[in-house]
Amino acid sequence: MASWNSIPLEVVYTSLGWIAFFSWSISFYPQVILNFRRKSVVGLNFDFVVLNLTKHSSYLIYNASMFFSSVVQKQYREKYGLNEMIPVAANDVAFSIHAVLLTAFTLFQIAIYDRGSQKVSRTSIGIVCVAWLTVAVCVFIALPSHSWLWLISCFNTLQVVMTVIKYIPQAIMNFQRKSTIGFSIGNILLDLLGGVTNYGQMAVQSIDQNSWVNFYGNIGKTLLSLVSIFFDILFILQHYVLYPAWKIGTCRDVDVIGKKPLLKTSDHENKEDV
Repeated sequence: MASWNSIPLEVVYTSLGWIAFFSWSISFYPQVILNFRRKSVVGLNFDFVVLNLTKHSSYLIYNASMFFSSVVQKQYREKYGLNEMIPVAANDVAFSIHAVLLTAFTLFQIAIYDRGSQKVSRTSIGIVCVAWLTVAVCVFIALPSHSWLWLISCFNTLQVVMTVIKYIPQAIMNFQRKSTIGFSIGNILLDLLGGVTNYGQMAVQSIDQNSWVNFYGNIGKTLLSLVSIFFDILFILQHYVLYPAWKIGTCRDVDVIGKKPLLKTSDHENKEDV
């Protein structure tokens, strides 16, 4: 079984992992608190929440299976090398559990608070149905040959696809409105910190093991970090460079504005986590 060659690198790896965990985890709370204070979810994009639940649920299945299943770990090492460390840490599992719970709680808030005329789109429902039907087919394909590593890789791929899809509506909306008012930049900054430290954690492990299998052996985690960082940088550019508050003649705090249901029906406020 693989072990760390450098204790300092192991400490750095663990530290970066938990920094990513806390950054991503804390980023969920601004939306939950905002909903509670307003007793309303008007302005929150319901499609984003539904897609996000699918994303985090599939990521939890992957992380938990890789971290706890000795069978999956055995298949991973047979494929990538007996001395390779598994690419999932305890903080990955902890984050996934927390993310599923917080996203589910946000859906609960949608059910009990004022929703206005908003509802989940048929497109979003269709995407979620197709996603879970696809992984269901993968389960039946994997059963005869016990290809569990391949199966959880399907869940990993699903969470990457969901990550890409859920970011797009907010970026387009900011472009159309030429404004980021109502969209919390604090959430994005925390998400960026989580993405960078998560990527750094993988790099530290690869340096210690003198192998970059960690990156392509867990391609989902690699792509997740890259996609998140890309969109976070895009949102930061939109907020501070392309559509800053002073350009539209206001210096009011975005989060303060977001506490009031001032958004038009078409102005959905997407909040990202992960």
